[in-house]
Amino acid sequence: MDVADRVVLITGASSGVGAALATQLGQMGASVVVNYSRSAEAAEAVVEQITGAGGQALAVQADVSEEADCKRLVATTVKQFGQLDVLVNNAGTTTFVPHDQLDALTEDIWLRTLRVNLIGAFMMSREAAPHIEAAGGGEIVMTSSIASVTANGSSIAYCASKAGMNSLTRTLAKTLGKKQIRVNAVLPGLIDGDWAFNTWGGGDAEQYEGLKKMFADQTPLGHVVTPEDVADTILSLITGSDYVTGQLVTLDSGFTL
Repeated sequence: MDVADRVVLITGASSGVGAALATQLGQMGASVVVNYSRSAEAAEAVVEQITGAGGQALAVQADVSEEADCKRLVATTVKQFGQLDVLVNNAGTTTFVPHDQLDALTEDIWLRTLRVNLIGAFMMSREAAPHIEAAGGGEIVMTSSIASVTANGSSIAYCASKAGMNSLTRTLAKTLGKKQIRVNAVLPGLIDGDWAFNTWGGGDAEQYEGLKKMFADQTPLGHVVTPEDVADTILSLITGSDYVTGQLVTLDSGFTL
């Protein structure tokens, strides 16, 4: 797909992977909807970066765990730009709970994790699909995680939510294929950025650099992926062959080999 003059909606796009992807798409001529849940200032900064370079972008607040917000987000996109060609389900959440602390993984944590990471991705896809079909077909891309296929992750609930997203990717790909809607997922490993620095690294620069080195040393390519790496991979699915669907693309420098 040539993204010029296409309309792309990215959930969770105020920072990290979403922001990097939005910026790239804006530079390529796409109209971009930058969704955010709480970070209005950061989302507006992404929009200003795109519009300042001559592109078109709009920041829209919505919590993808709420059905009404999903409906409003898609409706606002179509009202503003007249169509919808690509949806990127990038919004995600997690709560760090050691896997052996089963009692600490409360029902509230489970429900919030599943509603944002899995149910939200479904509701967004459901709302977007008729508009993507009306535009002649397009793409839905999920930001999953290698936690979906390993026994490691920030919590058991997070791992399960991303495993569910992988299944959702494949079942939606089969269901929506006849509507010329392709559905794929990218599974990153550790992503170098503010989120990893503040959570895995505890906000300590020395500790974080040690963590990155430990991770990189366990990969054949000796590299910790960046938000830009993930954005590039998502972009390759959008702009590549129109006959790739139902695929789970691992992006971890070979860590899971």
